[in-house]
Amino acid sequence: MFDLDLLFQKSELIPVIIQHVDTKDVLMLGFTNRKAVELTLETGTAWFWSRSRQELWNKGSTSGNFLHVKRIMTDCDTDTLLYLCIPDGPTCHTGAHSCFFREIEI
Repeated sequence: MFDLDLLFQKSELIPVIIQHVDTKDVLMLGFTNRKAVELTLETGTAWFWSRSRQELWNKGSTSGNFLHVKRIMTDCDTDTLLYLCIPDGPTCHTGAHSCFFREIEI
């Protein structure tokens, strides 16, 4: 079993990238703490820490659009997570497939 203490050595809150397990589309970016990771491992659905509401939240608990976590990866510095998921529906609260749909022209 992975030692979760390694993830939270630098900060109590770390980013987690959500990617579709099959298409590899980046669906969203959230933040997680140790309790949210533990709940994700226990339930198989993605839990986050809401910075605006200052509370734990299970993505899909109100919309029904849960993110079913199939794999969890960490980066080389062990301070960011990648959840490879199967979504039940749109990931974005706007109804979009991904939260990344607004392009900034360069």
